[in-house]
Amino acid sequence: MKTLHLMMIRSFLAIFIFSLLFFIMIIQLLDVFSNLWRYLAHEASMSDIMRIAWFYIPKCISYALPVSLLFTVAFTLGTLYKNNELISILGSGISLYRLLIPFLVLGVVLSVGSFFFEQFLVIDSFRRKNEVFREVVHQAVSRSNTNVTVLSADARTIYNAEYYNDNKKTITKTIVLIQDASGNLKTRLDADWGEWTGDHWTLHNCRIYSWDAERAVFNSERRVAYKAVELTEPPATFYKPTQKIEEMGFRDAHRWVQKLRKAGLPHREALTEYYNKYFFPFSAFIVVLIASGVGGRFKKNVLLMNLLASLVLSVLYYVMQMITLILAKSGYIPPLAGASAALLIFLAGGVYLLRIART
Repeated sequence: MKTLHLMMIRSFLAIFIFSLLFFIMIIQLLDVFSNLWRYLAHEASMSDIMRIAWFYIPKCISYALPVSLLFTVAFTLGTLYKNNELISILGSGISLYRLLIPFLVLGVVLSVGSFFFEQFLVIDSFRRKNEVFREVVHQAVSRSNTNVTVLSADARTIYNAEYYNDNKKTITKTIVLIQDASGNLKTRLDADWGEWTGDHWTLHNCRIYSWDAERAVFNSERRVAYKAVELTEPPATFYKPTQKIEEMGFRDAHRWVQKLRKAGLPHREALTEYYNKYFFPFSAFIVVLIASGVGGRFKKNVLLMNLLASLVLSVLYYVMQMITLILAKSGYIPPLAGASAALLIFLAGGVYLLRIART
């Protein structure tokens, strides 16, 4: 049995390496040709395009791994069916499930490996790829923001501004609420606009409401320009959220989701992408299950039919994942369901195909 498994693994590895390189090339070409007009418009050099492609390789491996596994396992088993070798294997008393143990174990190992590969290599390289791409095509990222609500680091000051201008470092139509140590409202500042002056905000045409505890009333005062030295929240706090969860590690992504939630900002999209970071690496194991059931379906044109089946099933998986993620981000289903639905559906499909596989 050990000899049979080693023979299957040797056959598997040769095809797997070739198919992985093939699908990486396909993904790279899709990325290059989809952005070709941008490269031509900005006269990007070949070295710049090669740099972008180089940083994109780890992400391509992450995308290509499930497809390559699906094709390789299905092709390996399909070849056994085509050559009638499986008849002697099953006839000797070896069950199909026992025969598939190396592939199933490999699927688990690659899934766990993908999880750490994503964390320690893919995220940084993909972020670098996007930075170089924006640099090459002169794609500026605006950090100006609208309808901004910010909570200070000590959780005692709340800022609200209709518009934050990142170029001028100004906030427009601003309301600031300052609380005391007990959480009671102490001061309210209403200003037409404010500007950052290095270490604090200066509010213009400002109305100051301060609480008089003895009289139990708010005192009102107007200032043309009020140097609010107590307002030290830096302009970076007001930035438009430009961070992408796929460019963050798990800890940074979790902090970002918590920050959005704490500030009362929309966070469903970020939370959905955060959950997806945990589920996507286990696609490797799912496709091994599916391939184990699909591999024996074709006895003619094994290479072509298994390649076609791999591409079709992969497209269906990614499309279903995209749909469930969109539904979760739009609020139709919970974020956790949106991130896990496609994986669970294909897991059930893989188990079903394996149960009805010819033995």
